[in-house]
Amino acid sequence: MPALCRDCLTSFDEGTRCPACGRPRIVRHDELWELSIAHMDCDAFYASVEKRENPELADKPVIIGGGRRGVVSTACYVARIRGVRSAMPMFKALDLCPDAVILKPRGALYAEVSKTIRGFMEELTPSIEPLSLDEAFLDLTGTARLHGHPPAVMLAKLVKRMRDELGLTGSIGLSHNKFLAKIASDLDKPHGFSVIGKAETQAFLRPRPVRMIWGVGQATQEQLDRAGIRTFEDLLRWERRDLIHRFGGMGDRLWHLARGEDMRRVTRNAPVKSISNETTFNEDTGDEGILDGNLWRMCEKVADRAKAKGLAGRVVTLKLKRADFKLLSKRHTLGDATQMADRIYREARQMFDQVGPRGPYRLIGAGLSELVPADQADRLGDLLDPQAARRARAERATDAIRQRFGADAITKGRGLR
Repeated sequence: MPALCRDCLTSFDEGTRCPACGRPRIVRHDELWELSIAHMDCDAFYASVEKRENPELADKPVIIGGGRRGVVSTACYVARIRGVRSAMPMFKALDLCPDAVILKPRGALYAEVSKTIRGFMEELTPSIEPLSLDEAFLDLTGTARLHGHPPAVMLAKLVKRMRDELGLTGSIGLSHNKFLAKIASDLDKPHGFSVIGKAETQAFLRPRPVRMIWGVGQATQEQLDRAGIRTFEDLLRWERRDLIHRFGGMGDRLWHLARGEDMRRVTRNAPVKSISNETTFNEDTGDEGILDGNLWRMCEKVADRAKAKGLAGRVVTLKLKRADFKLLSKRHTLGDATQMADRIYREARQMFDQVGPRGPYRLIGAGLSELVPADQADRLGDLLDPQAARRARAERATDAIRQRFGADAITKGRGLR
């Protein structure tokens, strides 16, 4: 069976240790030289970068996130052993790991390191689909002749280079499609290299829980539970038409994934699907003025991002999280797309009024989805609001002033509350 030493990159067929360096860190698989779709995930990226910057933190539990009222962005593996997880409320993380070192995220630093890693990837293949600063899909199909080695060797070289030159580790998942590559990268972390081949796909998936499917959140999981679907084997018992009838488009995707089928290509410039912004308050609040002011700021930031990307959205969303952590989410589809803060805010505020006094709240957010190019936005006007066009002109003028003199040059009064 083909094997590869992940330390010295020697290829061999027999033995449990590398014949060249004697180390046991090897990856072995019948299809090792044939597979070319990979997912690379940096290990506890933000925390690892901070530990690299400050070696005194090496053996300490490190959590990257906001204040006690915020959530965990990343936790190092020392903290994860204590039960700390990403997106966990910070107060809960501190209960589990009271001696943790809490650091605020340094986005510019992480982005710079991510750019270097992306450069390493670019030397292997142009087919890269970043998912975030710390993970990406890679398609190395047809690159063996260029590099003189199969994709598995080049991927091992990538993470070795990250460790040697950047002091960071990453985990590789290698398979025949994106769905399985993503699953594989989570099987052996940190600093792992896992392979799921074509021949073993069905046997591998059958007993495993459907929550392994990327994108299956709590709401979808609850729907699947009610249908008696907990494993891939449960999914395989369903007819395709019945899954589609029960779950819509998601049902068709589930039918294919249950069989290990994923026809999505690694897309270098994957389209942005949504733009959103949210804030967590230092203290729960039901104060309408505070909530309204923050809602305006969230809508303004969403609009700024949409304008910067040349995009607009047909669907406005409102997100609220109560003090008991219950999440409230509402969405409204517009007659035509918009990128204007004023219009996003008015739609979000109307949904907020529909929710009623259910606070206090710990989080508020707004977003745009069903995105389209900006030249398709704000064309119809609002016959029921004759002042809308005037406000739009004022917003464009405000944008021009802010672009010239800075983001804080002009601010709406409601945003000061």
